Amino acid sequence: MKKYIVIIVLFSFGRIIAQPGPANSVNPFIGTGGHGHTFPGATVPFGMVQLSPDTRNDASWDGSGGYHYDDTTIYGFSHTHLSGTGISDYGDILIQPLNEKFDPLKKYVYHFSHAKETAIAGYYSVTLNEPKVNVELTATERTGYHSYTFTQANDSAGILIDLKHRDKVIDAQLYMIDSRHLAGFRRSSAWAKDQLLYFYIEFSQDITMEKIIFDSLVIVEGQKKQQAWSGNILASVRFKLSKEKNIQLKVALSSVSVDGAVGNMKKENSKWDFSLVKQNAISKWNHELNKIEIVTDDKDAEQVFYTALYHCMVVPNIYNDVDGRYRGRDRKIHKTATNYYTVFSLWDTFRAWHPLMTIIDQQRTQDYIRTFLAQYEQAGLLPVWELSSNETECMIGYHSVSVIADAYLKGINKFDAPYALKAMIKSATSKNRYGLDAFMDHGYLDVLDESESVSKTLEYSYDDFCISKMAEKLGDQNNAQIFGKRSNNWKNVFDPNTKFVRPRRNGGFIEPFDPREVSNNYTEANGWQYTFFVPQDIYGLKKMMGGEDAFKAKLDLLFSENSQTTGREQADITGLIGQYAHGNEPSHHMAYLYNFTSEPWKTEELVNKIRKEFYKNSPDGLIGNEDCGQMSAWLVMSALGFYQLSPGIPEYELTSPMFKEVILHLENGNSLRILGERFGDKNIFIADVKLNGNSINALSQEELMQGGDLKFDLTSEKGNWVHSSKDSTRLKESVINSTYISSPAIYFPNDNFRDSTIVTMSCASSQKIFFTLDGSLPDTKSLLYKNPFAIKENKTLTAIAMDNSDNKSNLIRSYFHKFAHPEWKISIASKYSRQYSAGGDEGIIDGLKGDEEWRKGGWQGYQDQDFEATIDFGSLKTIHEVAADFLQDTRAWILMPKYVTFEISNDGITFKEVAKVVNDVPDTLMENKVKLFKQSITETTARYLKVKAKNYGALPSWHLGAGYPAYIFIDEIIVE
Repeated sequence: MKKYIVIIVLFSFGRIIAQPGPANSVNPFIGTGGHGHTFPGATVPFGMVQLSPDTRNDASWDGSGGYHYDDTTIYGFSHTHLSGTGISDYGDILIQPLNEKFDPLKKYVYHFSHAKETAIAGYYSVTLNEPKVNVELTATERTGYHSYTFTQANDSAGILIDLKHRDKVIDAQLYMIDSRHLAGFRRSSAWAKDQLLYFYIEFSQDITMEKIIFDSLVIVEGQKKQQAWSGNILASVRFKLSKEKNIQLKVALSSVSVDGAVGNMKKENSKWDFSLVKQNAISKWNHELNKIEIVTDDKDAEQVFYTALYHCMVVPNIYNDVDGRYRGRDRKIHKTATNYYTVFSLWDTFRAWHPLMTIIDQQRTQDYIRTFLAQYEQAGLLPVWELSSNETECMIGYHSVSVIADAYLKGINKFDAPYALKAMIKSATSKNRYGLDAFMDHGYLDVLDESESVSKTLEYSYDDFCISKMAEKLGDQNNAQIFGKRSNNWKNVFDPNTKFVRPRRNGGFIEPFDPREVSNNYTEANGWQYTFFVPQDIYGLKKMMGGEDAFKAKLDLLFSENSQTTGREQADITGLIGQYAHGNEPSHHMAYLYNFTSEPWKTEELVNKIRKEFYKNSPDGLIGNEDCGQMSAWLVMSALGFYQLSPGIPEYELTSPMFKEVILHLENGNSLRILGERFGDKNIFIADVKLNGNSINALSQEELMQGGDLKFDLTSEKGNWVHSSKDSTRLKESVINSTYISSPAIYFPNDNFRDSTIVTMSCASSQKIFFTLDGSLPDTKSLLYKNPFAIKENKTLTAIAMDNSDNKSNLIRSYFHKFAHPEWKISIASKYSRQYSAGGDEGIIDGLKGDEEWRKGGWQGYQDQDFEATIDFGSLKTIHEVAADFLQDTRAWILMPKYVTFEISNDGITFKEVAKVVNDVPDTLMENKVKLFKQSITETTARYLKVKAKNYGALPSWHLGAGYPAYIFIDEIIVE
């Protein structure tokens, strides 16, 4: 057993005071620099309160956690923070000490030094330079505890309470109960569109109200009586300093009411004993962190590991009061007999974080699932990315189903499983949501159906596998078969020619294709990074790749390809090894895929490389966003020597462990001791793995929970451990519906054509394709595809593929459109982004208008330039109206042009302006908007029309991308 001693460790990036136990080894500053987006403040495991300094008062990407290590000033100390997200929210109820009379025109932002900043699990302190105040913070689950010592104080000492901080305030209230107590609420809108938080503040000595500011207007001065003030509030209170020049205050939170906050204070933090609350917070961390005990002499590795485990326990957060009441998804008050949680970043956490919890925290796992089911009951759907009982609709998939199925299949089943299956099916069959209607219709998402179509197709297929396994376990064979078939839909976006998953448009694969290109067809990724996301069917993927050798060769290319991506700049794609991107979640399982080849040593080598190079004991020690524990969960699992590649299949892939000895203390009372025999820096390869004396090539959940000794015989030699038996065991069960027929692919140079277009069809899993050209449903009596053919008029092609047993694919449709004006030609002087081409130059004169959802690809996009194009009608035309469609999505840097001009010419050389339309759409509009810039003109004749659009220019100062150049998005030019 490892012995802990009390030590003090100094780091150049801040002071960390050690305490007995594994909390001693937590460095909360890891991830606060770079793009980790964590916070260093005081919280307890899964607590409602995250009391931490705010060094940023905006919604910037690197300000998502409220704190960044590069900053040198502090706005104050607020009570809620997100850990590692890529979008900003929280920062509620900001407190800032004052050492002078409050001036509403002054910004109270104080300088500090990291040399005088301390953070450990459950405690934070800093010395503010200007007011010379020593700040100490700690917390319980639902309360924050502040201690301010004014080392150079005078009679002007006070406290600022800021309810305006950061997010848009819908409403707020503050009132003074008596000389020591304040209360109120803050209702705000940011990522969570309607967050309501009540608070109750208790001071250690009498205070007087100095000022109340509402929208910069002083509405109260010197108020002492009980009174409520509502609105956008900033307030300051005064007090006489004690002999110790110290004042303390406690803040309790509740989503329910002020009474709920008062009850939380009385239950959790009724006494004035900062040291006791601090020690209790540290003890709670020791209790949770002790679930995994490591033995190592490497202090950096120890701190990296325990900080990762700590970050796994910062979220989700308890959302109910001590009496069980909470505000639900329907905004009504409900009551739970256990705990109700919030902050579920499920696109991230289903991959490793939730599987880790099924090992070390099964009780909370059941509470998470009960929370999901409560939200389903209240809102009609399972959560996707839930925050403060708000559905943010962020990211993709319906990954609650993965969490539920994985837990249930591991025997974590103290919830209503049939009701859960009902909820899972509802999430997977809700049409008019996330493109699911199209997914169910033709078995994949076309770019014309939905943005990020490839990623959504793959992740829906995986989620459907989880539903199938849950249904099968419950004896529901009908749904097991339905969703088992749907789990194969990933094959419809797999191109057998290039061996990549690719976007399809109008039934065919988009050309040209670059697997390194980051586009709106993938979610924060590209073709390389999503081709290997088929965790439910590795053997099916190997088969589609062309077998074992082809699969292995493709994996080798993934990790050795040029790391430069093309297309859209994507800040989340970091930690690149070839095209593998460890800084973002879609890649996280891929190093373990070598375990399905004859070279599992490559898994061991890669996992070791990632652990060493992408996790450091420094503020920028995370290679990407922490993402609510997922980045850290990958490390924790991989450090233990195993990783669940496919949640929903209760088995773990093996790799060499990070430490000589690890002991898992399981909730059932058993312990699993993980031993690295012949452990050493060079011995990173496996010679053999034995569980309780028996050699294994994988670890099941059942085996893990039984405990015992898991011994890794380690060596410096590659290739001593080969899983020759893998193809006949384990993930073989993931091969569902081997008779599945993928949808045919339809190839054509242009679906919008002048004279004709040539159509070719193929299917990866069948030679027989039946089709029609009138939009009717094809069957075996329809046309049988044999050779390429020409289409010369507007047609709707429908097709199915069949095998000799009459197994059918999903129906596929393609629409072919002949130009209304085939004689028109266009010359574009500007250069559109390859990402936003509308199908090519003629896409803006083809007669088809782009969708308001521009990510589907129907628009041409021009950044940092004006738009200019000339249409040649081929002969003189009579013109009486000119128009062009433009789009605005301010959040995505797409703004209306300042104005649009139309010029005509007979010779194509000399042009005359006939119309100018000035934009009237405000840049502050935050919804997508399409505007037709149209003007009637005096009837005239011309052969040429020139259209010019003036770019907005640099994004305004209030924009997240302030200073960067805006886009112009145009689709159709219309001439009457």
